[in-house]
Amino acid sequence: MILGMSVPAFTLLHVIISLVGIATGLVVVLAMMAGKRLAGWTGLFLATTVLTSVTGFFFHSTAFGPPHVVGVLSLVILALAIPALYSKRLAGGWRKVYVIGAIASLYFNCFVGVVQAFQKLPFFNALAPTQKEPPFLIAQGLLLAIFVVATVVSLRKFQPPVH
Repeated sequence: MILGMSVPAFTLLHVIISLVGIATGLVVVLAMMAGKRLAGWTGLFLATTVLTSVTGFFFHSTAFGPPHVVGVLSLVILALAIPALYSKRLAGGWRKVYVIGAIASLYFNCFVGVVQAFQKLPFFNALAPTQKEPPFLIAQGLLLAIFVVATVVSLRKFQPPVH
């Protein structure tokens, strides 16, 4: 049991939260790349991304490992990005902190999604059962390249609203 839920039920909840975070994050990043801000989508993205990392820590584990490192990094980045947006209102260098932080936190969720896909989905697992094979490395490399491009474009296009 985790938080009064069976492990499968909690896992399903965690996966749903993660997928909502990824989907809304993609919408937010595409908007940033177009120079737009979507306040509602952004709030949902940030909230579900925080919840994804937090709920990940409730799974039983015998040791602190890579999933925990990713969760901590994501929460630290979000602890900078969220105030950059809501408290600092993207003023000055806070715009860059927000853009980089928001996109990095989405990248971490997608990175974990690729890991999970190669672990859990038979088609992908057959291609890279140890996650050291070229298909896995290529997938993660492409993912990183896409997010680097998205970050560069967003840093150029996304500007805070004029008050």
